[in-house]
Amino acid sequence: MKNVHFDTSSVHASGHNSVKSVSKINPIYQTSAFSFNDLDDLEDYFRGKNDYLYTRMNNPNQNDFASGVANLEQAPAGVVTSSGMSAILVGILAVAQVGDHILACDDLYGGTYQLLSDDLKSFGIETTFVSFKDLNEVKRNIKTNTKLIYSESITNPLLRVEDLEGLVALAKEHNLTTMIDNTFATPYVLQPYTKGVDLVVHSATKYLNGHSDVTAGVVVGKEELIAKAQAKMIHLGCNLGPFDAWLASRGLKTLSVRMERHISNAIELARQLKETDGIKQVYYPEYVSENGNSSIVTIELDENSNVHTFFKSLDWVHIVPTLAGVETTVSYPLGTSHRSLPAETCEKLGINKNVIRISVGIENIGDIVTVFKEAAKKALLK
Repeated sequence: MKNVHFDTSSVHASGHNSVKSVSKINPIYQTSAFSFNDLDDLEDYFRGKNDYLYTRMNNPNQNDFASGVANLEQAPAGVVTSSGMSAILVGILAVAQVGDHILACDDLYGGTYQLLSDDLKSFGIETTFVSFKDLNEVKRNIKTNTKLIYSESITNPLLRVEDLEGLVALAKEHNLTTMIDNTFATPYVLQPYTKGVDLVVHSATKYLNGHSDVTAGVVVGKEELIAKAQAKMIHLGCNLGPFDAWLASRGLKTLSVRMERHISNAIELARQLKETDGIKQVYYPEYVSENGNSSIVTIELDENSNVHTFFKSLDWVHIVPTLAGVETTVSYPLGTSHRSLPAETCEKLGINKNVIRISVGIENIGDIVTVFKEAAKKALLK
């Protein structure tokens, strides 16, 4: 730079990309906006010739993560957001508007239940919650203004496996859109889009990132729906930051090896806990896909067990209001994820004071089994 003051040259001295070789790892584009040489260059963005303008709209790291998840789900497009909840929101708003109706399964994650029952109601969008165990019950609740059928591929926390083929067939019969939360399964276990689901959403905070250091969401699916979801993401300002998107993309690289270990550990833990005194019931899917079942094991303690003693006896396993890190953790649905659900709804679903959700980590399986067996033994009331 010539003929400028030091104050000016110091601002522009760095940041010039002189690397001629291609970086092995995608760089972090930690910028709020992108610059243009002139007005014609700026107009090229709006003509579709330049890719980036402002990070609230899109960013190379955001697009890298979105396309990565879309590829794993075998979907044509995706958009990332600041959290799983915001991904659910923009996905729903891509389909439903004022005066529309949603049919949702009644055994949803508590945060989603509250979004549908309370927040979207204030948007003029009505939701009916029904048991999806009986598709005839779902069919009976379809209204003339129903636009969307919403469920989870593996439900939270009792791990019911959704009949995706049946749900898709029903939706197509009535010209409805389907949206599935695939967070628990991940594309390693299930790829709902390949079964005809229109939109697939993830809390990428969980397994996709996998290291408990990012809050992120992603929704993938049909291009026309994703374009609408991206517009909602932009207008609502729920974009994902570049560094978080970069971390989440890095997490995808180890998803397969992590899930393999998570699942093998979960299968063995579920088997062992079924034979453990003090545990009334173990919830764990028998078969989900050829890649495995679930990385989550949910248990219900006996009525004569003390749940407080159980949690206090877990040694190195901590209570955490989330899941899917490499560490084994536990959560208490009544106290966290499903705290906002009506008591009668929890009772109907079987989510009671003795239900505990285990996010099985990648530690030695012998150590995991031992800590839970010992806690169950100590929790039994004498």
